[in-house]
Amino acid sequence: NNVDYTMKRAAAFIASFLLAALPFGASAAGEQADAGSASEAARGKSIVVYFSASGNTRAAAEKIAELTGSDLMEIVPEEKYTEADLNWHDGESRTSVEKDDESIRPAIKPDTKNLADYDTVFLGYPIWWGTAPKVLWNFVEKHDFTGKTVLPFCTSHSSSEGESGKTLERLAGNKGTWRDAKRFPEHPTDDEIGAWVNGTGFALKK
Repeated sequence: NNVDYTMKRAAAFIASFLLAALPFGASAAGEQADAGSASEAARGKSIVVYFSASGNTRAAAEKIAELTGSDLMEIVPEEKYTEADLNWHDGESRTSVEKDDESIRPAIKPDTKNLADYDTVFLGYPIWWGTAPKVLWNFVEKHDFTGKTVLPFCTSHSSSEGESGKTLERLAGNKGTWRDAKRFPEHPTDDEIGAWVNGTGFALKK
């Protein structure tokens, strides 16, 4: 009858509409997935490289590596810094002597990873005498940061980051794209580190 015929026509129309829309929806979802993959690929491989004498910068570096999914590498001096070396009240302590002599470059042990394999480098260090330790000076002078994005971060009791990031960029021959250094307190909270990491655009997606 006419009612059955009309219902059949309507069902056929709905079925054809859904079939036509399905490839479009699947395509849109595929494009979104491809865009996400392209975004991840654009970030490339990342690594957190750090020097820490007392453990404060190490803790921050480990958290950054966790939040960004980065590899981790410690810059290790050939001669470990002792508590006496770090006594800034003593004008004859190792760090005091290093501060006053810009030619000093403390020897460092060989890298445990190949920096050339990475596109993004988080570079961590404590602030000594208002700048990065000479260990960092040695490290950046030994490496080529061409084509890399470098994100310096530091820890300190009260001193600001000062010109530490700019100094390291200059010592690296102004190669690569260096962002402004981020200063954390001696014992930053996970929220403090997370807020900075999110601001860099390198945080892992949830």
